[in-house]
Amino acid sequence: MNDASGARQRVWQDLIAVADLEKGDVTPVSLGARELAVYDGVEGITVSHARCTHGAANLCDGYFDGRRIECPLHQGLFDARTGAVLAAPARLPLRMVEARVQDGMVQVRL
Repeated sequence: MNDASGARQRVWQDLIAVADLEKGDVTPVSLGARELAVYDGVEGITVSHARCTHGAANLCDGYFDGRRIECPLHQGLFDARTGAVLAAPARLPLRMVEARVQDGMVQVRL
């Protein structure tokens, strides 16, 4: 969908029902070709791209403590709320996705 200037508008898309999330953990979800990680954290639901920025391991297989996600491959650590790097060997932040909960659904805007 394009606006009058020809720029693509970002619209909210349903991703997964809140009831289908792994409670207090990370749920892997695919949206088209995108692999996403949905975090059911202590401060709410957030979404990032599922691959670690260091070794491309799937973060959905990592350890999640409700706020931080640890990569299962090299133990890089990220803040699952902001994507910030918290421990090496990761150097680049996670790519976070704008998300909200609406009518029992996790929605993302890409």
